Amino acid sequence: MEEIKGYVSDIIFRNEDNLYTVFEITTVDGTLTCTGSPASVSVGESCVLTGEYREHPVYGLQFHMASYRSAPPEGAAAAQRYLASGAVKGIGAALAARIVKKFGDDTLKIMEEQPERLSEVKGISENGAREIAAVMGERRDLRDAMLFLQRYDIGNALAVRIWKTYGMAMYGILRENPYRLAEDVDGVGFVRADGIARRIGIRADSEYRIRCGLLYVLSAAMGEGSSCLLSEELTARASDLLDVSTEETEVQLENLSMDRRIVRRQTADGTLVFSAQAYSTEQAIAHLLLDLNAAEPEGCAAPGTGDECIRSLEAAEGITLDGIQREAVLAAAEHSVLLITGGPGTGKTTTINTIIRYFRAQEMDVLLAAPTGRAAKRMADATGFEASTIHRMLGVRAMNRETAAGERAQGDGTGGGAGFTVFEKGKDDPLEADVIIIDEMSMVDMNLFRSLLEAVVPGTRLIMVGDADQLPSVGPGRVLQDLLESGAFPCIRLKKIFRQAAESDIVMNAHRINEGQPVRMDNRSRDFFFLERSDPAVICKHTVQLLRDKLPGYVHCASGEIQVITPMRKGRLGVEQLNAALQETLNPPSADKAEYRRGDAVFRVGDKVMQIRNNYQLEWEVRGNFGIAVDRGQGVFNGDFGVVKCIDNTARIFTVCFDEGREADYPFEDTDQLELAYAVTVHKSQGSEYPAVIMPLLSGPAALMTRNLLYTAVTRARKCVVILGSCEQVERMIANAGQNGRRTGLQESIRAYQSAMREETP
Repeated sequence: MEEIKGYVSDIIFRNEDNLYTVFEITTVDGTLTCTGSPASVSVGESCVLTGEYREHPVYGLQFHMASYRSAPPEGAAAAQRYLASGAVKGIGAALAARIVKKFGDDTLKIMEEQPERLSEVKGISENGAREIAAVMGERRDLRDAMLFLQRYDIGNALAVRIWKTYGMAMYGILRENPYRLAEDVDGVGFVRADGIARRIGIRADSEYRIRCGLLYVLSAAMGEGSSCLLSEELTARASDLLDVSTEETEVQLENLSMDRRIVRRQTADGTLVFSAQAYSTEQAIAHLLLDLNAAEPEGCAAPGTGDECIRSLEAAEGITLDGIQREAVLAAAEHSVLLITGGPGTGKTTTINTIIRYFRAQEMDVLLAAPTGRAAKRMADATGFEASTIHRMLGVRAMNRETAAGERAQGDGTGGGAGFTVFEKGKDDPLEADVIIIDEMSMVDMNLFRSLLEAVVPGTRLIMVGDADQLPSVGPGRVLQDLLESGAFPCIRLKKIFRQAAESDIVMNAHRINEGQPVRMDNRSRDFFFLERSDPAVICKHTVQLLRDKLPGYVHCASGEIQVITPMRKGRLGVEQLNAALQETLNPPSADKAEYRRGDAVFRVGDKVMQIRNNYQLEWEVRGNFGIAVDRGQGVFNGDFGVVKCIDNTARIFTVCFDEGREADYPFEDTDQLELAYAVTVHKSQGSEYPAVIMPLLSGPAALMTRNLLYTAVTRARKCVVILGSCEQVERMIANAGQNGRRTGLQESIRAYQSAMREETP
């Protein structure tokens, strides 16, 4: 490490969220560009930096700082330069000159220790002196806080969030219960809070630590998809995590229950334990949906006119519905809540289209939505009517703890640092529609579903369509499966495979997989191929060849539209290694393509990328001619695909163009929200459809390599599926009917509330 001294002569760029700054330091040897994240930095401020020199490929020699500390300006001239820069609110160049003329070399010492003496300077009143003193005090308090937090290996960006959350109360909280950080501060989970606590000296058997550990285990279960855990499983996991006895965790579990931080419910399987938020969400879903189901739908057609309307629609559209499809349309007219489920080729799209036209023929307002942008676009393309994401339909308004405070906000269930979604639409401002149709319901998690139901008024029809045999949502819960298995709501199951779909081996093999039957892998098909390979390097090589050379012409699309889907993230055939190999072939480095390296990952202009977590505050624009914005909004969501359009190394900004032409700018420091998407996991592919899918499949853990994972992957393809790998592995997956073992309480909540409603009915 090297050390340099000087003063800040210019601030080129500063991100106030994470404090990343590009600034210039003037030293005795000249001016030098520096980069890093100082807690505070002002033009004219004297400082001492430690770090190392680095050669930037575009901007030349820079100093990358590891630490930054303010230094008292040496002499009156340095003090005047600092004050004249505007670093202290209320002091300009002329006033700075008068202050320094009065106090000389002691200027800053007097301003910090005897600020009332500033009133001795012409032009500064006693009130003005107090205001300047307050500004100086705030700067000193922040600087002291940064130095205090650095003792515990807390970086500047996190330190600023802690300071903004607690202010001066920070010191007491860190001494007494640093585990509060995991609950109160974005970006801090239990593991990080525990590391801070251990450095501070908090005992391993502290009740705060055990309580926070229990809540963390419940939060981690939410991240895995479960809304609750059996009591024995929860205490065992927490004991292993914390290295304390199960007796100690059981005591604190009881205390959490008394404080209403968790809820325990007795079931036939044992005692289920929920976080208060998860329990509240499942209860709200049960109550809202059953109340909606019990309400009389508005705008019903006259009795006996439904069949006549359907016949008219069949004639107009040139279609003939089968009996179950006709039943689905009539059920949609008769019920407030309807579930429609079916696999590929069973006529879901035709059924939805007919339902939409049925209601529009009666001049009823219909809203269409799906969980992701791609699924919404598919819905719009298939129906010919506008469709949006559920988030956009509800109107995302905020995602942070401060703006969500005081409002019922939806936690995203990802543990420490989880965000909160506040929607514009809700019980006070409901959705204005007679009918709401949601597609790809298997992807809707419990948090989003609660927010949707809160915006639907009784009398509105809610029609939910999905394939119950696909993987459950990435977020917590198994909403569609629980609703179907509860038996509490009208349900239509489409099973007939129509003739045109039956000509596709993709469709037929998907159904065979779902039924546990073997699939044909003799390569006599036109759209379903299997290539037996045993070497991961060979599989990777042939994946590249298929993507680049073979499949684009076969399915008549660009290589970027073809998707590689794999079960795992790690390993030689995992997402990370496949993406590196595919990027090197499909978008190699070039002198005319800007790029940015983050750890082992490299992003360059033209790369296919994917958002990997919800960012409700990220602003986007759709730009028309001459770059003029024709539409604006907020929110880019987990699973959204895009292409890197621009990398600006000066402003350190990424521009990514997502579906529907939405362009969003990312500071380099926020690129951890993005990853390359030439290859994605099966889970991340949900809701999307591609002209062709390539699936490397060699080996993997049995808990992951399941029938419904293979089924979900195969049903993502429209024209062609190619599996490369082991025939035996395909057969094992078909035989492995195990789901991913999510534990929820929604079915029980629905049945309990339904029973209570029956008892109340005279």
